Amino acid sequence: MDRPTIAIIGAGFSGTMLCLHLLRETAPTTRILLIERGATFGPGQAYGTDHASHLLNVPAGRMSAFPDQPLHFLTWLQDQPTEHARAPTPTATSFVPRSLYGAYLRDLLAEATRSAPSDRLESVSGKVVAITRDTAGVTLHLDQDRSLPATMAVLATGNNPLTTVPVADPDFYDNPLYRHDPWSPTALSGVPHDRPILLIGTGLTMVDTVLRLLDAGHTGPIHALSRRGKLPHTHATAAVAVPMPDPAGFPRNPAALLRFVRAEAERITGAGGSWHAAIDALRPITQALWQGWSVPERRRFLAHIRPMWDIHRHRMAPAVAERIGAARASGQLRIHAGRIEGFSPAEDGVDITWRSNGGSQRAQLRAELVVNCTGPGSDITRSADPLHQALLAGGLARPDALRLGFDVTPTGALRGADGAVSACLFGVGPVCRSALWEITAVPDIRQHCQQLARHLAAMTRPSEADDMPIRYEVPAQAAMGKIPALWF
Repeated sequence: MDRPTIAIIGAGFSGTMLCLHLLRETAPTTRILLIERGATFGPGQAYGTDHASHLLNVPAGRMSAFPDQPLHFLTWLQDQPTEHARAPTPTATSFVPRSLYGAYLRDLLAEATRSAPSDRLESVSGKVVAITRDTAGVTLHLDQDRSLPATMAVLATGNNPLTTVPVADPDFYDNPLYRHDPWSPTALSGVPHDRPILLIGTGLTMVDTVLRLLDAGHTGPIHALSRRGKLPHTHATAAVAVPMPDPAGFPRNPAALLRFVRAEAERITGAGGSWHAAIDALRPITQALWQGWSVPERRRFLAHIRPMWDIHRHRMAPAVAERIGAARASGQLRIHAGRIEGFSPAEDGVDITWRSNGGSQRAQLRAELVVNCTGPGSDITRSADPLHQALLAGGLARPDALRLGFDVTPTGALRGADGAVSACLFGVGPVCRSALWEITAVPDIRQHCQQLARHLAAMTRPSEADDMPIRYEVPAQAAMGKIPALWF
């Protein structure tokens, strides 16, 4: 290659953001390849939905693509009159459809493509199935027997693919009554609107699926089952602002931190504020906390605290929560806590046997469709992505100690099977959870993309290369509400 070439594998939010920042940070002679296996560049799965009921889980004022322009997305929204002809003008606190954010990302990428010289940025449609090292850097092997050379490559492949709930006899997962991918256009087809459906999982994926069912006119029972039977909480409405202590003084030990945050939540609520502030106060130090914990401490967090952290940290928009609450109040949506033991296909559906939380009681329910809503897989070694498996098998990457993602440096450089830090393979977004943990939200990913772009730009000028630490912005605190009855 006669010029530095950086290949970005994946053109969802992470890949798109990295591409935009690379165009800003790298020299004009650096070539960028943006590779996407899907039909659309920009939105990715998260923002590719076209359902108006699927709202962002973060207010518009905190969804800018650029850390140094915090109201960029809001300004873009307010300049889209045709999108909002029948709605109030969006404000910083508005929860808007995710499809609008997908359109925003497409616009940003389209503008960058128009502005860049024709030989500076190339969009490539295809699926990368393997990567090999060579003297010039790497070679990316794509479907249809294609290959692309690059100086370095960045994995922006997003969340791990979904996995299935382990049961004694997994043969049912090959049955047409089971739908593995809830985002498939046909995932909810073929079932009369008045018949019962089981959704496996009670997180945000389940919430999105319930909204799709309701929008399609489904009137039958909707069962949702997970180990703990907990739903995501709701973003708060306005409440009294209560001063918070300096996060730098928060305890670092996970158990002590948990006790402290619970006490802060009670204090804030007693003063007329909201528990949301106690969670949001952790945002500036989340990465530092995670990186400071030992592997056993991280493991205990994942086993005992993470499920409750997720439902408090990753919340529903208020309008979404209202619809979910109404479906529960009417009895249509029924939440169960327990573990699935098995499936038995019947003449008019499938019987699901499950054991209640604690294992003291066995129960059964019948459904005419079972939909996997468990969310992204949490074990990189079980990923169905052929590229992930090829990297692991070839020794170019290794899983972290907890198998959350690839073992990477704080910058995002992959470590090989021998522990050596790669100079040509990097990750951004969820594949870096081992080092950065909460790297699935827009504020965190956009900051990582900016820092990684600067690092890669320096690497194309070797004398300036440095494993720069990632510094995260302090996100705006969420509005506040009331403490839930059960907290941690």
